[in-house]
Amino acid sequence: MNNDYFIKQAQEIITEYNLTKSKAKYLDLSDLSEELLTRLITKSKSFVVRVVGEKSEYYKDIISALTQKNLGLGTNLSHVIGSIIALKEDLENDYLKSYSELLHSEIFSDYIEISRHLLENGYKDSSAVIIGSTLESHLRKLCLKHNVEIELDKGNGKISYKNSERMNTDLTKEEAYSLANQKQITAWLAIRNNSAHGKYDEYTESEVKLMIMGVENFILSNPA
Repeated sequence: MNNDYFIKQAQEIITEYNLTKSKAKYLDLSDLSEELLTRLITKSKSFVVRVVGEKSEYYKDIISALTQKNLGLGTNLSHVIGSIIALKEDLENDYLKSYSELLHSEIFSDYIEISRHLLENGYKDSSAVIIGSTLESHLRKLCLKHNVEIELDKGNGKISYKNSERMNTDLTKEEAYSLANQKQITAWLAIRNNSAHGKYDEYTESEVKLMIMGVENFILSNPA
């Protein structure tokens, strides 16, 4: 996780809240517009989801505050900002490994085991497809983590998504990982593409086995 990037965003929200609060005549901010308060609440919720996900304790605390009855919007906002401050402090102290990181690690681990099981039972091609798709999914998550765009504007309101090799190149440019990693990922993606297009003679069982081990190590070394 890029802590500095998220810390900066959290501080911007807190600063905006303090500025908003300074304009209020009452502690509960009841004299401020509902639109202003709602916008800051929405921004805070979006930030927390982006960093740690909807299943995090930070997000649950926000939802709990917002569902409290008989509380004004300004009071709700103050509780929400409390969660933002707590999250910012955890980021600053490097206490946080996001829930999303842990969740993705578990999901990827499951798919890696499926891929390994298929290979061990003679299904090298299905194994290659699954481990390749797992790698592609992880590259997409790394793009989100490192603020690398995954969409391409084709004009006329049409959007396309970058292919895996383009994501690989852009992540290397952003120094998300090394040039050596980029070259290895290119080789893995070639196996994945061959398996997906029925070119089963273009790679061996041993190469798929090495790919599974390599992708697993890559994911562990580069959490998203």
